[in-house]
Amino acid sequence: MTQRRDLRSLPKAHLHLHFTGSMRHETLLELAARDGHHLPDALVDDWPPQLSASDEKGWFRFQRLYDIARSVLRTEGDVRRLVLEAAQDDRADGAVRTEIQVDPSGYAAKFGGITAFTELVLDAVSDAAATTGLDMAVTLAANRTRHPLDARALARLAAQYAGRGVVGFGLSNDERRGDTLEFAGAFRIADRAGLMLAPHAGELLGAQSVRTCLESLGANRLGHGIRASEDPALLDEIASRGITLEVCPVSNVSLGVYSDLSSVPLPQLMEAGVSVALGSDDPLLFGARLASQYATMRAAHELTDSQLAELAKSSVHGSTASQSDKDVWLQDIDQWLADDPQEPLATSLAHL
Repeated sequence: MTQRRDLRSLPKAHLHLHFTGSMRHETLLELAARDGHHLPDALVDDWPPQLSASDEKGWFRFQRLYDIARSVLRTEGDVRRLVLEAAQDDRADGAVRTEIQVDPSGYAAKFGGITAFTELVLDAVSDAAATTGLDMAVTLAANRTRHPLDARALARLAAQYAGRGVVGFGLSNDERRGDTLEFAGAFRIADRAGLMLAPHAGELLGAQSVRTCLESLGANRLGHGIRASEDPALLDEIASRGITLEVCPVSNVSLGVYSDLSSVPLPQLMEAGVSVALGSDDPLLFGARLASQYATMRAAHELTDSQLAELAKSSVHGSTASQSDKDVWLQDIDQWLADDPQEPLATSLAHL
């Protein structure tokens, strides 16, 4: 039986994890039952749901399920529980750093406004980090389906908390909607505050979406970005500029971007010298957490442990952690690679 190193013990940074989508499935069921909420079959018996969102109908269904999941979080305790469990799950998967992304506007009405909710999340993240030993930070993300002025308000909020737990500013939701250029003002505000600029691009739309975010928003990290592979010149530019792509293979397939995991062009990105950080996106809806992303790419593309270690190193380099912390984690990755494999491949995959 083939021996390969345990991917759960591989130190890695998790750079693409959405707040609501990080919820455990059992927590969703428990909170819904508490309040008498009826959940659709897709979130109960048919979980994880089949979510081809490559067309408008599919995306509407995805967004509906996401909104239902958001609705079960009603109390401060619910928020703290979600963050703590997300930290525990990432820690169990070998994460040393997690940068969780949240759009406060989705919770503002229920939790006293965007500022109050942001402070609650930051406090929950601080507590979860202390409890689990996981290094954690927050990226605030605007919703590209809302007015660009809302994005500016969120960017000012992110700037207010820069250095106090907020490390980045993003732009999420369906990239086929809204005019990316109209969000440039918000990203200028975030940039002046020294925040990482990490909009979503290049998943539901192709390489031009990536180029627009680089040129108009000044992105220095990209949520997804996988379809930059369709433009070799763009790939070369991304590699030369050291821009990290937050690639989420399982969600790419679940949303119908690629037909299967072997079609996800990860090897092409790696061969071009692009920095790739694998992420889980929304494990609540896609059914796969952080270590599973590494396991599926190992299986689909026959990646060696050395290649997997390089992916982990890319995730650490692409994080906003301090250089001293990065140096420690990079040494730990080298140690993981130097150690003899301890677990048979078949057994390792069975745990994911």
